Amino acid sequence: MSRFEITSIGTVRNERTDVQHTDNWGAVRSTITVDERFGEACLQGLEGFSHVEVLFVFDQFPDEGDYREPHPYRGRADLPPVGIFAGRGPRRPNRIGVTSCAIESVRGRELTVVGLDAVTGTPVIDLKPVLVEFLPVDVAQPGWVSGLMAEYFKP
Repeated sequence: MSRFEITSIGTVRNERTDVQHTDNWGAVRSTITVDERFGEACLQGLEGFSHVEVLFVFDQFPDEGDYREPHPYRGRADLPPVGIFAGRGPRRPNRIGVTSCAIESVRGRELTVVGLDAVTGTPVIDLKPVLVEFLPVDVAQPGWVSGLMAEYFKP
């Protein structure tokens, strides 16, 4: 397996500190401060987009190590077992998260977004504007996922 190193580009700041509080992210306002090494104009042009993809590291969760066996989603016995790559949770081999967030404001090296499901202090590893041409069409998912996620992005 190849190994590589990733250095964060910035940090999340918001009111959420409890990594176990996993729902109701819809109204969470987060400010991402990009590291000064990228300069004051690093976010220039992003204000023209409505959404940004935020790639971040679930650094506040322990590495569980063995991912070979499917487990019930979110550890809930009432949900079907899924393999490690059939979920979006924080317990992942490389602990990388990605969320498309609404852009509220862009000021210098500070990007304020709404709906980012990362707690304060989370390292950000990349930002990418959401482009219509990259959005999938005809997305399908198991029915139980919609029920489970109904509260996830609610305010």
